[in-house]
Amino acid sequence: MLKTMLFSAVLRCMLCAPLALGVPAWAQPGTAESAPASVEHAVVLAGADGLPARRQGTLFKVTREGQVSYLFGTIHVGAKSFYPLAPEVSAALASAGRLVVELDTRANDAYHRAVVAHGRYRPGQHIRDHLSADTMARLTQALHALGMTVASMSHLKPWLVANILMGLELERSGFDRIHGNESFLLAQAQMHGTAVAELESADYQLALFDTLSDAEAERYLRESLVELSNGSSLRKARATIDAWRSGNHAALDALIPDAVSGGTVMSDFTRRMLLGKRNPEMASRIESMMRDGKTTFVGVGLLHLLGADGLPRLLAQRGYQVVRVY
Repeated sequence: MLKTMLFSAVLRCMLCAPLALGVPAWAQPGTAESAPASVEHAVVLAGADGLPARRQGTLFKVTREGQVSYLFGTIHVGAKSFYPLAPEVSAALASAGRLVVELDTRANDAYHRAVVAHGRYRPGQHIRDHLSADTMARLTQALHALGMTVASMSHLKPWLVANILMGLELERSGFDRIHGNESFLLAQAQMHGTAVAELESADYQLALFDTLSDAEAERYLRESLVELSNGSSLRKARATIDAWRSGNHAALDALIPDAVSGGTVMSDFTRRMLLGKRNPEMASRIESMMRDGKTTFVGVGLLHLLGADGLPRLLAQRGYQVVRVY
Protein backbone atom coordinates (compact mmCIF):
# COMPACT_ATOMS: atom_id res chain seq x y z
CA MET A 1 0.00 0.00 0.00
CA LEU A 2 2.73 2.45 0.97
CA LYS A 3 4.68 1.59 -2.19
CA THR A 4 1.63 2.48 -4.30
CA MET A 5 1.12 5.72 -2.38
CA LEU A 6 4.75 6.72 -2.79
CA PHE A 7 4.63 6.20 -6.53
CA SER A 8 1.39 8.21 -6.62
CA ALA A 9 3.44 11.09 -5.26
CA VAL A 10 5.65 11.25 -8.30
CA LEU A 11 2.53 11.56 -10.41
CA ARG A 12 1.68 14.69 -8.46
CA CYS A 13 5.24 15.93 -9.04
CA MET A 14 4.80 15.37 -12.76
CA LEU A 15 1.21 16.57 -12.99
CA CYS A 16 2.21 19.66 -11.01
CA ALA A 17 -0.74 21.72 -9.84
CA PRO A 18 -3.40 21.76 -12.50
CA LEU A 19 -1.90 22.75 -15.81
CA ALA A 20 -0.46 25.18 -17.19
CA LEU A 21 0.73 28.00 -19.37
CA GLY A 22 -1.51 28.53 -22.35
CA VAL A 23 -0.89 28.87 -26.08
CA PRO A 24 -0.17 32.50 -27.01
CA ALA A 25 -2.49 34.31 -29.39
CA TRP A 26 -0.13 34.00 -32.35
CA ALA A 27 -0.16 30.20 -32.04
CA GLN A 28 -3.94 29.77 -32.03
CA PRO A 29 -5.67 27.81 -34.80
CA GLY A 30 -6.95 29.94 -37.63
CA THR A 31 -5.27 33.14 -36.48
CA ALA A 32 -3.64 35.44 -39.00
CA GLU A 33 -1.48 37.05 -36.34
CA SER A 34 2.25 36.59 -36.79
CA ALA A 35 4.75 35.60 -34.16
CA PRO A 36 6.42 38.41 -32.27
CA ALA A 37 9.29 39.96 -34.21
CA SER A 38 11.76 38.82 -31.56
CA VAL A 39 11.12 35.18 -32.47
CA GLU A 40 13.10 34.25 -35.55
CA HIS A 41 11.35 30.94 -36.18
CA ALA A 42 7.69 30.94 -35.29
CA VAL A 43 5.58 27.91 -34.51
CA VAL A 44 3.48 27.14 -37.60
CA LEU A 45 0.04 25.60 -37.16
CA ALA A 46 -1.37 22.83 -39.31
CA GLY A 47 -4.90 21.49 -39.60
CA ALA A 48 -8.39 22.76 -40.31
CA ASP A 49 -10.78 24.48 -37.96
CA GLY A 50 -12.39 22.18 -35.43
CA LEU A 51 -10.88 19.22 -33.65
CA PRO A 52 -11.94 15.68 -34.56
CA ALA A 53 -12.80 13.28 -31.77
CA ARG A 54 -9.93 11.66 -29.88
CA ARG A 55 -7.38 14.32 -30.68
CA GLN A 56 -6.23 14.37 -27.09
CA GLY A 57 -3.69 16.83 -25.76
CA THR A 58 -1.57 18.37 -28.48
CA LEU A 59 1.05 17.12 -30.95
CA PHE A 60 3.94 19.03 -32.55
CA LYS A 61 6.46 18.04 -35.22
CA VAL A 62 9.97 19.50 -34.86
CA THR A 63 12.43 19.44 -37.77
CA ARG A 64 15.76 20.87 -38.87
CA GLU A 65 18.20 19.64 -41.54
CA GLY A 66 16.71 16.17 -41.65
CA GLN A 67 16.36 15.86 -37.88
CA VAL A 68 12.83 14.97 -36.75
CA SER A 69 11.10 14.72 -33.41
CA TYR A 70 7.51 14.74 -32.22
CA LEU A 71 6.29 16.36 -29.01
CA PHE A 72 3.12 14.90 -27.52
CA GLY A 73 1.45 16.45 -24.47
CA THR A 74 0.66 13.74 -21.94
CA ILE A 75 -1.16 13.35 -18.68
CA HIS A 76 0.31 11.00 -16.11
CA VAL A 77 -2.90 9.40 -14.84
CA GLY A 78 -5.79 8.07 -16.84
CA ALA A 79 -8.50 5.51 -17.49
CA LYS A 80 -9.06 2.77 -20.07
CA SER A 81 -11.48 5.00 -21.96
CA PHE A 82 -8.61 7.33 -22.91
CA TYR A 83 -7.39 4.90 -25.54
CA PRO A 84 -6.64 4.48 -28.37
CA LEU A 85 -4.76 7.73 -28.82
CA ALA A 86 -5.27 9.94 -31.87
CA PRO A 87 -4.19 8.33 -35.17
CA GLU A 88 -1.67 11.12 -35.70
CA VAL A 89 -0.02 10.16 -32.40
CA SER A 90 0.02 6.47 -33.27
CA ALA A 91 1.57 7.19 -36.68
CA ALA A 92 4.24 9.45 -35.18
CA LEU A 93 5.12 6.87 -32.53
CA ALA A 94 5.31 4.10 -35.15
CA SER A 95 7.75 6.17 -37.22
CA ALA A 96 10.08 6.86 -34.29
CA GLY A 97 13.23 4.96 -33.47
CA ARG A 98 13.18 6.23 -29.90
CA LEU A 99 10.56 7.03 -27.28
CA VAL A 100 11.49 9.70 -24.73
CA VAL A 101 9.51 10.21 -21.52
CA GLU A 102 10.12 12.37 -18.47
CA LEU A 103 10.58 9.26 -16.35
CA ASP A 104 10.40 5.58 -17.16
CA THR A 105 7.57 4.78 -14.75
CA ARG A 106 8.52 1.10 -14.78
CA ALA A 107 11.69 1.92 -12.83
CA ASN A 108 10.25 1.71 -9.30
CA ASP A 109 13.63 1.09 -7.64
CA ALA A 110 15.07 4.40 -8.88
CA TYR A 111 12.02 6.23 -7.56
CA HIS A 112 12.20 4.66 -4.13
CA ARG A 113 15.91 5.51 -3.87
CA ALA A 114 14.98 9.10 -4.66
CA VAL A 115 12.32 9.06 -1.96
CA VAL A 116 14.87 7.89 0.58
CA ALA A 117 17.34 10.55 -0.54
CA HIS A 118 14.96 13.51 -0.69
CA GLY A 119 11.52 12.70 0.70
CA ARG A 120 12.27 10.99 4.02
CA TYR A 121 13.55 12.45 7.26
CA ARG A 122 16.63 10.99 8.88
CA PRO A 123 16.05 8.26 11.47
CA GLY A 124 14.76 9.75 14.69
CA GLN A 125 13.02 12.68 12.99
CA HIS A 126 9.24 12.94 12.76
CA ILE A 127 7.04 15.09 10.55
CA ARG A 128 5.54 16.69 13.69
CA ASP A 129 8.98 18.16 14.44
CA HIS A 130 8.66 20.25 11.26
CA LEU A 131 5.02 21.33 11.45
CA SER A 132 3.04 23.69 13.66
CA ALA A 133 0.50 22.13 16.02
CA ASP A 134 -2.35 23.46 13.88
CA THR A 135 -0.99 21.98 10.64
CA MET A 136 -0.33 18.68 12.40
CA ALA A 137 -3.91 18.60 13.63
CA ARG A 138 -5.23 19.29 10.12
CA LEU A 139 -3.04 16.56 8.67
CA THR A 140 -4.13 14.08 11.34
CA GLN A 141 -7.77 14.81 10.58
CA ALA A 142 -7.23 14.38 6.83
CA LEU A 143 -5.40 11.08 7.30
CA HIS A 144 -8.03 9.71 9.67
CA ALA A 145 -10.74 10.60 7.14
CA LEU A 146 -8.93 8.30 4.70
CA GLY A 147 -8.58 5.53 7.26
CA MET A 148 -4.86 6.18 7.58
CA THR A 149 -2.65 6.84 10.59
CA VAL A 150 -0.09 9.56 11.19
CA ALA A 151 2.45 6.80 11.82
CA SER A 152 2.20 5.73 8.18
CA MET A 153 3.44 9.20 7.11
CA SER A 154 5.57 10.16 10.10
CA HIS A 155 8.90 9.73 8.31
CA LEU A 156 7.94 11.62 5.13
CA LYS A 157 8.42 15.31 4.38
CA PRO A 158 5.32 17.54 4.15
CA TRP A 159 5.53 18.16 0.40
CA LEU A 160 5.70 14.42 -0.26
CA VAL A 161 2.73 13.76 2.02
CA ALA A 162 0.77 16.43 0.13
CA ASN A 163 1.62 14.83 -3.21
CA ILE A 164 0.62 11.40 -1.93
CA LEU A 165 -2.74 12.63 -0.67
CA MET A 166 -3.52 14.34 -3.97
CA GLY A 167 -2.43 11.28 -5.92
CA LEU A 168 -4.72 9.12 -3.79
CA GLU A 169 -7.61 11.47 -4.45
CA LEU A 170 -7.12 11.01 -8.20
CA GLU A 171 -7.01 7.25 -7.80
CA ARG A 172 -10.22 7.24 -5.76
CA SER A 173 -11.83 9.23 -8.59
CA GLY A 174 -10.96 6.54 -11.13
CA PHE A 175 -7.71 7.89 -12.55
CA ASP A 176 -4.52 5.93 -11.97
CA ARG A 177 -0.94 5.74 -13.21
CA ILE A 178 -1.51 2.32 -14.78
CA HIS A 179 -3.60 4.05 -17.42
CA GLY A 180 -1.47 7.18 -17.65
CA ASN A 181 -0.09 8.07 -21.07
CA GLU A 182 3.47 7.10 -20.15
CA SER A 183 2.42 3.56 -19.26
CA PHE A 184 0.62 3.24 -22.60
CA LEU A 185 3.51 4.68 -24.61
CA LEU A 186 6.05 2.50 -22.83
CA ALA A 187 3.96 -0.60 -23.50
CA GLN A 188 3.78 0.32 -27.18
CA ALA A 189 7.54 0.85 -27.31
CA GLN A 190 8.17 -2.51 -25.68
CA MET A 191 5.79 -4.22 -28.11
CA HIS A 192 7.60 -2.77 -31.13
CA GLY A 193 11.14 -2.94 -29.76
CA THR A 194 11.52 0.85 -29.72
CA ALA A 195 14.39 2.26 -27.66
CA VAL A 196 13.37 4.22 -24.54
CA ALA A 197 15.15 7.18 -22.93
CA GLU A 198 14.37 9.51 -20.03
CA LEU A 199 14.49 13.29 -20.10
CA GLU A 200 15.03 13.45 -16.35
CA SER A 201 15.43 11.16 -13.37
CA ALA A 202 13.38 10.51 -10.26
CA ASP A 203 16.27 11.78 -8.19
CA TYR A 204 16.27 15.07 -10.09
CA GLN A 205 12.50 15.58 -9.85
CA LEU A 206 12.28 14.90 -6.12
CA ALA A 207 15.41 16.95 -5.47
CA LEU A 208 13.53 19.97 -6.84
CA PHE A 209 10.85 19.56 -4.19
CA ASP A 210 13.52 19.07 -1.56
CA THR A 211 14.68 22.65 -2.20
CA LEU A 212 11.59 23.85 -0.31
CA SER A 213 12.42 25.17 3.14
CA ASP A 214 10.58 23.82 6.19
CA ALA A 215 8.28 26.86 6.15
CA GLU A 216 7.56 26.51 2.42
CA ALA A 217 7.00 22.77 2.71
CA GLU A 218 4.50 23.33 5.51
CA ARG A 219 2.64 25.95 3.49
CA TYR A 220 2.62 23.58 0.51
CA LEU A 221 1.02 20.92 2.69
CA ARG A 222 -1.52 23.35 4.21
CA GLU A 223 -2.51 24.59 0.75
CA SER A 224 -2.98 21.00 -0.39
CA LEU A 225 -5.09 20.13 2.66
CA VAL A 226 -7.34 23.13 2.02
CA GLU A 227 -7.79 22.17 -1.64
CA LEU A 228 -8.52 18.59 -0.68
CA SER A 229 -11.10 19.59 1.91
CA ASN A 230 -12.98 22.09 -0.27
CA GLY A 231 -12.87 19.95 -3.40
CA SER A 232 -10.87 22.41 -5.51
CA SER A 233 -7.99 19.96 -5.95
CA LEU A 234 -10.22 17.42 -7.66
CA ARG A 235 -12.03 20.09 -9.68
CA LYS A 236 -8.71 21.39 -11.01
CA ALA A 237 -7.49 17.90 -11.82
CA ARG A 238 -10.71 17.06 -13.63
CA ALA A 239 -10.50 20.31 -15.60
CA THR A 240 -6.98 19.38 -16.66
CA ILE A 241 -7.98 15.86 -17.66
CA ASP A 242 -11.06 17.10 -19.54
CA ALA A 243 -8.97 19.67 -21.40
CA TRP A 244 -6.49 16.97 -22.42
CA ARG A 245 -9.26 14.63 -23.54
CA SER A 246 -10.87 17.32 -25.69
CA GLY A 247 -7.64 18.73 -27.12
CA ASN A 248 -9.46 22.06 -27.09
CA HIS A 249 -7.01 24.96 -27.02
CA ALA A 250 -9.43 27.31 -25.27
CA ALA A 251 -9.96 24.72 -22.53
CA LEU A 252 -6.20 24.41 -22.09
CA ASP A 253 -5.81 28.19 -21.89
CA ALA A 254 -8.46 28.33 -19.17
CA LEU A 255 -6.13 26.39 -16.86
CA ILE A 256 -3.46 29.12 -16.78
CA PRO A 257 -4.49 31.10 -13.66
CA ASP A 258 -4.79 28.10 -11.39
CA ALA A 259 -1.29 26.89 -12.22
CA VAL A 260 0.96 29.93 -12.03
CA SER A 261 -0.86 32.65 -10.14
CA GLY A 262 -2.46 33.15 -6.77
CA GLY A 263 0.58 33.81 -4.61
CA THR A 264 0.69 30.28 -3.20
CA VAL A 265 3.79 28.14 -2.66
CA MET A 266 2.31 25.69 -5.14
CA SER A 267 1.81 28.23 -7.91
CA ASP A 268 5.18 29.89 -7.34
CA PHE A 269 6.97 26.55 -7.33
CA THR A 270 5.18 25.53 -10.54
CA ARG A 271 6.17 28.77 -12.26
CA ARG A 272 9.78 28.91 -11.07
CA MET A 273 10.88 25.30 -10.90
CA LEU A 274 8.50 22.90 -12.58
CA LEU A 275 8.26 25.13 -15.67
CA GLY A 276 10.83 27.92 -15.55
CA LYS A 277 13.79 25.71 -14.69
CA ARG A 278 12.86 22.41 -16.30
CA ASN A 279 11.60 23.56 -19.71
CA PRO A 280 14.92 25.03 -20.94
CA GLU A 281 16.75 21.96 -19.64
CA MET A 282 14.31 19.67 -21.44
CA ALA A 283 14.72 21.65 -24.66
CA SER A 284 18.50 21.24 -24.48
CA ARG A 285 18.17 17.51 -23.86
CA ILE A 286 15.79 17.07 -26.81
CA GLU A 287 18.09 19.09 -29.03
CA SER A 288 21.02 16.88 -28.04
CA MET A 289 19.08 13.70 -28.78
CA MET A 290 17.98 14.92 -32.20
CA ARG A 291 21.58 15.31 -33.36
CA ASP A 292 22.02 11.57 -33.88
CA GLY A 293 19.44 11.65 -36.68
CA LYS A 294 17.08 9.14 -35.05
CA THR A 295 13.41 10.12 -35.23
CA THR A 296 12.36 10.78 -31.64
CA PHE A 297 8.90 10.73 -30.09
CA VAL A 298 8.81 12.80 -26.90
CA GLY A 299 5.89 12.20 -24.55
CA VAL A 300 6.06 14.95 -21.94
CA GLY A 301 3.57 16.45 -19.50
CA LEU A 302 1.09 18.66 -21.34
CA LEU A 303 1.98 21.82 -19.45
CA HIS A 304 5.54 21.67 -20.78
CA LEU A 305 4.27 22.20 -24.35
CA LEU A 306 2.10 25.23 -23.67
CA GLY A 307 2.73 28.95 -23.45
CA ALA A 308 5.51 31.34 -24.36
CA ASP A 309 8.03 29.29 -22.38
CA GLY A 310 6.85 25.88 -23.58
CA LEU A 311 9.08 23.43 -25.42
CA PRO A 312 7.71 24.17 -28.93
CA ARG A 313 8.43 27.88 -28.53
CA LEU A 314 11.87 27.26 -26.98
CA LEU A 315 12.89 24.91 -29.80
CA ALA A 316 11.56 27.37 -32.40
CA GLN A 317 13.76 30.05 -30.85
CA ARG A 318 16.74 27.71 -31.31
CA GLY A 319 16.16 27.52 -35.06
CA TYR A 320 13.91 24.48 -35.42
CA GLN A 321 10.80 24.43 -37.57
CA VAL A 322 7.95 23.57 -35.23
CA VAL A 323 4.58 22.64 -36.75
CA ARG A 324 1.49 22.01 -34.70
CA VAL A 325 -0.06 18.81 -36.06
CA TYR A 326 -3.19 19.43 -33.98
